[in-house]
Order: sequence, then structure tokens, then C-alpha cells
Amino acid sequence: MSTLIIFSVLHLLISLACGAPLAPALYVFGDSLFDSGNNNLLPTVSKANFKPYGVDFSKGDTGRFTNGRLVPDFIAEFLGLPYPPPRISIRTSTPVTGLNYASASCGILPETGQSLGKCLSLDDQIDLFQRTVKSSLPNHFEGPNELMEYLSKSIFVVCIGSNDYMSNYLSDTSKRYTPQEFAHLLLDKLSLHFQRLYNLGARKVVMYEIGPIGCIPSMTRKITHNGKCAEEVNELVSYFNDNLLGMLQNLTSTLPNSIFARGHAYWLGYDAIMNPSKYGLLDTSNPCCKTWANGTSACIPKLKPCPNPDQHYFFDGYHLTESVYSVFASHCINDRSVCSPTLKELVQM
Repeated sequence: MSTLIIFSVLHLLISLACGAPLAPALYVFGDSLFDSGNNNLLPTVSKANFKPYGVDFSKGDTGRFTNGRLVPDFIAEFLGLPYPPPRISIRTSTPVTGLNYASASCGILPETGQSLGKCLSLDDQIDLFQRTVKSSLPNHFEGPNELMEYLSKSIFVVCIGSNDYMSNYLSDTSKRYTPQEFAHLLLDKLSLHFQRLYNLGARKVVMYEIGPIGCIPSMTRKITHNGKCAEEVNELVSYFNDNLLGMLQNLTSTLPNSIFARGHAYWLGYDAIMNPSKYGLLDTSNPCCKTWANGTSACIPKLKPCPNPDQHYFFDGYHLTESVYSVFASHCINDRSVCSPTLKELVQM
């Protein structure tokens, strides 16, 4: 075993024993699967700052589109960091433990989600991160080298792309692109976004695949299909997912000292839907809360959700429950078949 590996293992053990965080910060980018409250402060109908959202969360209805915690919250707990606050909510000193830039209804393409009001596209989110790096963070460090060292050890997690299909490609863009062309358009844009993040200091990046959106109530209750899911919709996102790993590996090999890891979310999500008992679930078809439009949309404000959200896959017509987000986080932390390297390994690199 090399000295570097021994040192890394000792560092991890010492950090755990002393309660020191495993990484200096966690930075979050994405859509409503990761949004922790940015949309609360934007002029949009896509918000979750009301009950029953947050019914099982210690801070209540913060703007998370679920009953409790999201994947980045579980990752923050693993790292020993506070939950990254929504970037738009920061009015005074910027925390050095990370920020959440994710914005519900938005996507990789700038036009995605704009019909619902203002949201932060991935480009907008990275613009805000650039302002954080150039204007806010330097006040906390003695010089650019110290800042870059901090950013190189920080963890960046990203989950975005499903809205580019649901509210963009499936509405009208499919008339202009084949599924393969659209997937390559998204991946080319995403690659450029990741190169921007790298140039701003990101070195350890985890990008989750698009999940099986053909299985969400918003799709299954609107589209005629056989079986549990609308497989033709799942097939659309498979063109994106199948080529995501290659794009991330290309970035890792061409950008010095970088690691761009894939979160294999599609397989894990699909397996949980098809084999719920493996994951402690009972219902993988119906939303836990009462929603608008016959289970295909957001929760109706103030109505009580189902009594057992931890046994449901879906909380509303689009989003998942805390128990499912816990599965996506814990498998990325520990399971190389989901994240390679795992987050446990990534913090030691």
C-alpha cells in the first residue's frame, strides 16, 4: 500500500474521529430534484414553499420538492457539512461550507422551463457560482492559491436534464431533433458547462444521470402504455444516459487533476420501481400527496399527505420521497456500481 493511500485513509479516519468535515464545501447545481429553496425567491409558479412539502423536514417547508431531505442534504451529512443554503437567499456573508444553486423547472438549455416563470438555467447557476468565486469567497482566503486549493477539495454535485425532456423535447423540440440529436445537443452543452466549472476551480464533480422519467405519475397517467412505465419516454433519456459516461470520462482525461464521476441513477431508480420490496417500499406508482390534475402535478397546498411517505417512491406527480433520495445518496457514497469513484473514495483523492 503506497504512502499516499495510507495517508488518505488515516486522514479519513482522523476526520471522522475528530468530527472535521471530509471536504471543505459542497456545491450543488440542478433542478427541482436538488432545489432547496432558490425558486422561493423567483417569480415562478414552480415553488414548494408550502405544506405538505417539508412535512418530515426539521426546517419545514423550505422549498424542497419532497417530504424531507434531498440527495445533497444526505451527502452534506456524510461529509460533516451543514446543508448548503440556497444561493439566492444569501444576503450577507457567503458561507465557506458550500451553496445550492439548483432551480426547479430549469434545465441544461436556457429556454427550458421558462414558460412557468423565471428559473435559473445551468448557465445562470454557473454565472452565480462565478460571482461567488470572484467576489465573495476571496474575502475568506489569504490568496488565490489558498482559494483554489479549497475549491479543488470541495465536492460538486449536479442533477439536471429531465426538464429538458419533459417540458422542452416532449412539447415541441421533438419536431426539430431526433432523440439522438437532442441527446448530443444536451451533452455538448453540458460538457461546455462543466469546462466552465473546471475553469472556476471545480475538480471533484458528480453528475447524476436522468432518472426513469417514463415511470413518474406525470407521464404514466397521461400517456397510454403497457406495463408500469411509459418505456418510449425512458428510451428517449437512454440516449443521453448512455453517452453521459463517455463525456465525463473525456473531461477527466483532458482536464488536469479533475474527476468527473457519473451517478448511475437510472438503473437504481428503475430497479426500485420494479422491485420495491428490495428498498423497503410498497407503492412505486402513486403520489403520496394529493395533487392537482389527477396525480400528475404538484401537491395541493395544506392537504395532508399519505400516512406512510417512507414507503412511497413518489411524493407528488414528479418528485420522489425522502426515503428514495436517501437510497440515491447512500449508494453513491458506498456503491461503486452507482458512483465510481464512490463519494467515500472521492474525498480521499
